[in-house]
Amino acid sequence: MKLKVFLLSILFSFQVLEFYPHEGMWIPSLLKIIEGQMQSNGLELSAEDIYSINKSSLKDAIVHFGGGCTAEVVSNKGLILTNHHCGYSQIQQHSTVENNYLKNGFWAMNFKEELTNPGLTATFIVSIKNVTSDVFKGSLNLDNSEQIIAENILKIQNEANETTGFKNVIKPFYYGNKYYMITSKTFKDVRLVGAPPNSMGKFGGDTDNWVWPRHTCDFSVFRIYANKYNEPSEISSENIPYEASTSLDIKISGIKENDFSMVFGFPGKTEQYLTSKAVDNYINQILPARIEMRKSSLKYIDAAMYLSELNYIKYASKQSRISNAYKKWIGQDIGLRKKEALEKKINLEKNWISKNPANQNILDKLFLVEEKKIKYQLAYSLFIELWYYGPEIIRFSNGFNKLAKEKDFDEKSLKKRE
Repeated sequence: MKLKVFLLSILFSFQVLEFYPHEGMWIPSLLKIIEGQMQSNGLELSAEDIYSINKSSLKDAIVHFGGGCTAEVVSNKGLILTNHHCGYSQIQQHSTVENNYLKNGFWAMNFKEELTNPGLTATFIVSIKNVTSDVFKGSLNLDNSEQIIAENILKIQNEANETTGFKNVIKPFYYGNKYYMITSKTFKDVRLVGAPPNSMGKFGGDTDNWVWPRHTCDFSVFRIYANKYNEPSEISSENIPYEASTSLDIKISGIKENDFSMVFGFPGKTEQYLTSKAVDNYINQILPARIEMRKSSLKYIDAAMYLSELNYIKYASKQSRISNAYKKWIGQDIGLRKKEALEKKINLEKNWISKNPANQNILDKLFLVEEKKIKYQLAYSLFIELWYYGPEIIRFSNGFNKLAKEKDFDEKSLKKRE
């Protein structure tokens, strides 16, 4: 089954573009609610075509790539496209001074030339189910409600994992007012097929990053492999290209003004519901601190990278991750100030209070929480920079931690078998 889509981007949200976007983040299982609105704006698919648990649908062509990016299935042989920077660490891992794929690019001419990537995964969403009532069961108006909710989540997940054969994770939505169980299938054999050279994939560095139009070849190509039953498997020479139930056609004739556009992918969260106090803290404290931290990191990493080609290869992926968020945060700072986000939030709150003066008490409590937690947010930002993007000795030592946990798990598994 192939579905024609005019434009596919990288977010797990949905927007309809006419003369302006209809704002909001929609869970795919709820799209039936706005099906008519989407179709009146030019959608040629039904909500069932986009998300279905009974037949192949668009969701089966959207991949959570590597745990942090989105990819799209573009052939029935498991070929997937993702951003260049999303595949950057895999390109780096296969690069040497003699075979510098970062610099020169890489293209496999056949299946045998495609490169394996231990640890790289491709995850498909099987289903998304509202489990709010089960999660809240027995927890309302109790002092230990958070503990009960946590116990309920663990119980529901464990039962689902035992019965479905898939991985089941329950996530809070709308700041914990709703809970959804996300059932997924993860493939562990994902191979590098192709990538443009840095001169094209990272043309101009981060000049065009997070802006439009882009003047870079911002893509890399991978392929999912499965066992002979078309199911997930560890990396093996016996695996074959995954037979995709759904893949996307790429419309090469281009688009025209006011064409319907859909955005479908995997963002981490939305911050649409922050209070004005939280926005103020973000603009005037969190963002400046983050930008300055990344600026300092890049100063030293960039200097080290240009000492030699070997250094460049070793630091390429880390530098790319640091500079990606650095550019994003600079753009956020400019955009939030230019669009007067704080002033708009304040006006929204004033309107909310004017409808019900009792809302002022709620807002005051939220402001108090924001005031108390800002120092912890700043400390956490500093910790993340040090732990994940700081000196390599920290990452190196953390590797031993992982090995110790794996050894402990193996020993426990052995005892169970005995």
